[in-house]
Amino acid sequence: MTPLTGNGENETGILRCFGQQVRLLRTSRGLTRAELGVKLGYGEDMVASVELGRRIPRPEFIERADTVLEAGGLLTVMKEEVARARYPAFFRDAARLEAEAVELHVYASKAVPGLLQTDEYARAVCEMWLPLLDPETVDQRVGYRLARQVIFDCQPSPTISFVIEEHVLRRPLGGHAVMRGQLEEVLLRAQQRNVVVQVMPIGCVEHAALDGPFTLYETHKGQRLAYVEARNDSRLFSERRSVREYEEQYGILRAQALTPRESLGLLKKMLGEL
Repeated sequence: MTPLTGNGENETGILRCFGQQVRLLRTSRGLTRAELGVKLGYGEDMVASVELGRRIPRPEFIERADTVLEAGGLLTVMKEEVARARYPAFFRDAARLEAEAVELHVYASKAVPGLLQTDEYARAVCEMWLPLLDPETVDQRVGYRLARQVIFDCQPSPTISFVIEEHVLRRPLGGHAVMRGQLEEVLLRAQQRNVVVQVMPIGCVEHAALDGPFTLYETHKGQRLAYVEARNDSRLFSERRSVREYEEQYGILRAQALTPRESLGLLKKMLGEL
């Protein structure tokens, strides 16, 4: 079992290390921050923020900087680590597993899963977070959450399934217009050949996972893991006995939930009610 914490220390260290590398390369080339910004197509403030470890640079920034500063790959080799820093610390390992998964199974009981969220819904969720996130952090988290959705277009296609509580789909976070768009997105994804969406109805008298949401992963190496998320304190289980318990829960949940066809019908019905 691997505990994941949300203290952000690793994230800060990675960003500071990358920023120091950029600063050393820049000064060794005799460039000011403003001059480097012009060459990269960014403002001086952006360069300063990256050098000080305050901003997470996008991949294109890193690639341009490596070329302009003639770093010979010194900066691009850190691109993957810097990219992982864009996620909250408690989700970083899960994000890595998600990107590598050949199978991904999600049980959602609090909000629409991030992989299915629209821009508007994700923004509403992030803006409700307490303590309040600053606008720049909200923009970053929304952008990175949407970027995760490339998994739906990966080849070969991973097998992806969701069991979502009906009350999650009926709670109009962000307003009815936002929720209409969100239901349309869930319905669209549910019709992809490699995606299955099932709804756990409110009226179900039996329930195998009352202790909360979780995600199951299987990697291309055959490793099977379970990720259980709580507020800023999440755990990744790799020990077979623990993972098997969550797999058993998920299997029973799927049997208790509406069938995929019934779930599509309910989604369409809910859309008509908005």
